[in-house]
Amino acid sequence: MPASLMLACFWGIVANLAAMLPSRDNHWTSAYLLSASGLPILGYVVWESGLWVGLLVLLAMMSVLRWPVLSLWRWLRQRIRPGA
Repeated sequence: MPASLMLACFWGIVANLAAMLPSRDNHWTSAYLLSASGLPILGYVVWESGLWVGLLVLLAMMSVLRWPVLSLWRWLRQRIRPGA
């Protein structure tokens, strides 16, 4: 197994452990940290294993961090269509 996929698996384990801990800010701090650490890992996966494996890892990361992705989607949609 390539090192990049092992890092991605470790990221997933850390993300699940962070979700189990109690949080006062609804886990937004850990979401920011996981996003900041997940992007370089995702780039490393794409570089080492290819685009299709990278897309699978991206989908897995998005399933773990679904609320930040939804918030980003709503913010972008509001910026594109301010009247809607």
